[in-house]
Amino acid sequence: MSESGAGGETDRTVYLRIEDLTKKFGGFTALKDVTLEIYEGEFVCFLGPSGCGKTTLLRAIAGLDIQTRGRVEQAGKDISALPPSERDFGIVFQSYALFPNLTVTRNIAYGLENRKASRAEIAARVTELLDLVGLPDQGDKYPAQLSGGQQQRIALARAIASSPGLLLLDEPLSALDAKVRVHLRHEVKDLQRRLGITTVMVTHDQEEALTMADRIVVMNHGVIEQIGTPLEIYRLPATSFVADFIGTMNFVPGTVSGPDRVRLAGVDLACESDGLAEGTAVTVAVRPEDIVVQSVQGGEENAVEARIGEMEFLGSFYRADLVSEGLGEARLRADLSINLVRSQGINEGDALSVLLPRERIRIYPGSAVRG
Repeated sequence: MSESGAGGETDRTVYLRIEDLTKKFGGFTALKDVTLEIYEGEFVCFLGPSGCGKTTLLRAIAGLDIQTRGRVEQAGKDISALPPSERDFGIVFQSYALFPNLTVTRNIAYGLENRKASRAEIAARVTELLDLVGLPDQGDKYPAQLSGGQQQRIALARAIASSPGLLLLDEPLSALDAKVRVHLRHEVKDLQRRLGITTVMVTHDQEEALTMADRIVVMNHGVIEQIGTPLEIYRLPATSFVADFIGTMNFVPGTVSGPDRVRLAGVDLACESDGLAEGTAVTVAVRPEDIVVQSVQGGEENAVEARIGEMEFLGSFYRADLVSEGLGEARLRADLSINLVRSQGINEGDALSVLLPRERIRIYPGSAVRG
C-alpha cells in the first residue's frame, strides 16, 4: 500500500481498514459512510467538536457499539461482527476505569490473569510495565493513593499488558490538570513510539492532536472533513470548518476577480483561486501569525494599509485588531512579536502597512464563517 505524503511515496502496511461505516441511533445518524485506513505503528487522532462522531467511531472499532452497516478490518481480518472480547485491542478511558479494590499490580495483571498466564509470567510482565511507565515502586498501592497522572499511567500499563495489536485512547488526558496533561502527552507519545503499537486517540483538544498525532482525522457531523499530518491540517485546511476549528483563522468575505485574484471590499489580493469562476463569492482565510508588518510602506503585492484598533497582550506576542477601508467591515487579527512591537514602537491607533503573503492565503467557496 502506498501513500503520498509530505515525505513522498512510502510503502506502508494498512493495519486497520474502515469501509463505509454508518452508525444510527434511532433516527439520528452518528456516523455516515466513514472510510479510513490506518497504518501499522501509526498514531492517529480523531479530532472534532462534541457530537461529531469521533467517540462513536472509536467504539465501533472496539465493538462496544456495533455499526449499523459497514466493515471494520484489523490486520487483514474482518472483525465487523466480533464482540469486544474477541478483538485485539487495549483501551484507556478518560475516567481511567481502574478497579479501586485492587492494587496497582493486580490492576495491571487483570487481563493476564484472565488469559491464564502463569504467576511468573504475570509478575515479570507487571514489573516490566511498571518500569516502562516510570512507576516501579507503586505496585502495592491502591488507585486512590495515586495522583491522576499516575492513575492514567497505570491504566496505560494495563491496556498494553497483553501486548495488543491496537491501542485505543478515549480522551485519556482530558481529566488531568493542564500542566500534567502537557507532560503526560509527551510520555504517551514516547511510549507509543517505543512499543511501535498502532494507536487511535479521540480528543477534542487541537493542541493535543497537533503535538501527538502522525495523522489527524478531523470529523464533523458524523463525516470526515479532512485527513492529514498535523502540518497539512494546519497549513492546508481543506474546508472552512477545518480552518476555523484548528488554530486561529481570519475570515473575510470576497469575490474571485480573475485568475488567481480575489477582491475584498476595497483591495485585490493575489492568491490561488483553485479554478473558481470569476464572480464566485468566497471566504478568504489567513492566519494571524502569517500577516507581516512592513517596515517601509510601498506598493508590494498584497499590501494593505491598516490601523491598529486594539492590542491584546498574550505573553510572548500581541494580538492586534487591524481595521482597513480595504477590508470593509471585517477586521484582521495579526500576531505581532514582542520584539517587533518594541523595536517599531507600535501602539493602538497607529497606521501601518501589512502584507498578506500569497502562499498563506486560502479561499473557500461561500460566505465567510465569521468576519
